[in-house]
Amino acid sequence: MRILICGAGQVGYGIAERLAAEQNDVSVIDSSPGLVSNIQDRLDVRGYVGHGAHPDVLARAGAAQADMIIGVTLYDEVNMVACQVAHSLFNVPTKIARIRAQNYRRPHWQDLFSSENMPIDVIISPETEVGDVILRRISLPGAKDVVTFLGDKAAMVAIECDENCPVIDTPLSQLTELFPDLNAVVCGIYRDSKMIAPKSMDQIALGDIAYVIAGRSQIRRTLSIFGKDQSEAGRILIAGGGNIGLYLAQQIEERLPSARVRVIESKRETAMRMADSLSRTVVLHGNALDEQLLAEAGASSSDLMVAITNDDQVNILSSVLAKKLGCRSNLVLLNNPGYHGFTKSLGIDDYINPRSVTISRVLQHVRRGRILGVYSLQSGAAEMIEAEAMDASTLVGRPIRELDLPDGIRIGAILHDGNVIMPSGDSIIKSGDKAVIFAINDLVHEVEQMFRASEEFFG
Repeated sequence: MRILICGAGQVGYGIAERLAAEQNDVSVIDSSPGLVSNIQDRLDVRGYVGHGAHPDVLARAGAAQADMIIGVTLYDEVNMVACQVAHSLFNVPTKIARIRAQNYRRPHWQDLFSSENMPIDVIISPETEVGDVILRRISLPGAKDVVTFLGDKAAMVAIECDENCPVIDTPLSQLTELFPDLNAVVCGIYRDSKMIAPKSMDQIALGDIAYVIAGRSQIRRTLSIFGKDQSEAGRILIAGGGNIGLYLAQQIEERLPSARVRVIESKRETAMRMADSLSRTVVLHGNALDEQLLAEAGASSSDLMVAITNDDQVNILSSVLAKKLGCRSNLVLLNNPGYHGFTKSLGIDDYINPRSVTISRVLQHVRRGRILGVYSLQSGAAEMIEAEAMDASTLVGRPIRELDLPDGIRIGAILHDGNVIMPSGDSIIKSGDKAVIFAINDLVHEVEQMFRASEEFFG
């Protein structure tokens, strides 16, 4: 696949790294010679210095032969115009743009991105995506990650198995015997910096992160079985009142009416604008690193501190300070992957990497076959993939135990006639069914092939 990426910053680099590793033909455009040089030196991609929306630069980068353009520069307008030029002059089939400003996405402007006006096929809003990730974590405390699949009828929860986990050293097959009515499957385990697809006789070990697919109604029970029976946060302290902070506070007011929220924002104008946009949220102007201000904001009695400023160091230190004052737990936004490895030792309970959230959204549209959803796990070590089975799929019509699936692939859930089924060896996937599949990174291509219709099917 020939893919053109406009923007060589952290997100553009991450997307290019992932796509190039999968043998795609990738070209990257950026106005910064330093960023272009860096990406060319480190990755198997072609780099071009120039403005991502200029026709001559796009032409030089091979837009005429591209299958997809992805606009992830710092500027919404550059991303939008790059997609428009790629469509109008070069007939690029798939156009993806990162658009941060929510004004462009208001319902009464929805025709802006229609095929007749500005033909962008996929709009990625990092603020909304990250905000939704945080909301899922708030609603399901104890889960390190939560992603819904199959029309919200099932979800993947990532659970850290610590000393309070009662099922450590228990073979997975025994979990089924102990909880026969539990609609859940452990389909992936992250252990010692390596991702595996476990077999029925494998055991959960201390320190594992288990990736569990569960029916929507069984998620809380699943967390409880793994020792994560925690109450939902009622008092929430947010550091950062930018786009993510505003979206998050608005959604909490709408979805969690009993929650009490306070926000600390360093810029006066932003704080005032935020206060005007919210009804029940208390907005404080000041520095989140000011211990006295954190105390005044109620850090000592807060259930959760969410640090989502634009500065990773502020996010880390403010969360550590809040916990020192008595805050029960914290969740931190970290853009720099270099910080991810030592968050635990600093007292950070969990973090969100916005780059991985964006990459997951892009991969959904790069994957071939009847792929409906993709979520990247552990910086690309594995993927959770939702796909629709067709008549020609190699998965259709035979019991799962006869499919001879590779060791790194595991089927986590099947949607048949509107019902979510947790698969057993006797389960049979039928044409039209949807399935959620865990695959380690080396085997993602095989999953794509399983859900591609053969040429004979169309012949």
